[in-house]
Amino acid sequence: MKMSSQEFLQWKSKSITLLAMSGAGKTTLANKLPREKWFHYSGDYRIGTKYLDEPILDNIKQQAMEVPFLKDLLLSDSIYICNNVSVDNLAPVSSFLGKIGDSKLGGLTLSQFKRRQALHHKAEIAAMYDVSEFIHKAESLYGYKHFINDAGGSVCELDDPAILEHLAKHTLIIYIKTSPEFNETIINRAKTSPKPLYYREAFLDQHLAEFMREKNYTDIDTLPPDEFVSWVFPKLFKSRLPRYQAIADTYGYTLNACDVANVKDDTDFIQLIAAAIDQQTP
Repeated sequence: MKMSSQEFLQWKSKSITLLAMSGAGKTTLANKLPREKWFHYSGDYRIGTKYLDEPILDNIKQQAMEVPFLKDLLLSDSIYICNNVSVDNLAPVSSFLGKIGDSKLGGLTLSQFKRRQALHHKAEIAAMYDVSEFIHKAESLYGYKHFINDAGGSVCELDDPAILEHLAKHTLIIYIKTSPEFNETIINRAKTSPKPLYYREAFLDQHLAEFMREKNYTDIDTLPPDEFVSWVFPKLFKSRLPRYQAIADTYGYTLNACDVANVKDDTDFIQLIAAAIDQQTP
């Protein structure tokens, strides 16, 4: 969605999609907006509670069934397992994605990993298509004036122009661009504490083969899962930056992360976007 700064300021019910890598400040910014006025839609939360809820539970149950004590209780319906995903706790989604490598270290086979990646890809597209429905629901049912879509970091990896068109039709797309220094901070943080991630299949195949050659591994099932994630994250991060920028250039606008960090409330946020529209409109 493209508009003038005046049109944006006069837009009575603002709907905004935030794009950025995890750690760039999307959720922190969303949490600064008054909860009584802004409906906070989390793509990752929607994925975990709606589209991957059953696979996540199946994964947890499978792990529990390997413990005889828990297996007996589950089979006798003495206990049950539920998914407790929240906007602030997306660990169940992350644990479902998993990591490639040695099963003794919690790794998945390549086929298992790719199956979960495909499910996440499908779920993320569905969650982004749900944005338009939730914009309507947030205002008509719950009475929220504005809407913020905290999109997952992998939205730029979907390679689905239709979903970008859909988001651009219903929301103003804002890319939070991090500085080179901040990029290094995010990369170092991720390398120190490697977390499961979504990869485009072509990217995964290329870099997994490169990793194995560089590290002299011959069997994927013997890879240390954390080692691969730490190694590949900087490459993934840098590959995503031009993808975010291309989305912003085509469909929306760009904000600098350092400016976003200084936002105190929604008045600051709205003025920051209006200024960016003025600066980035030909």
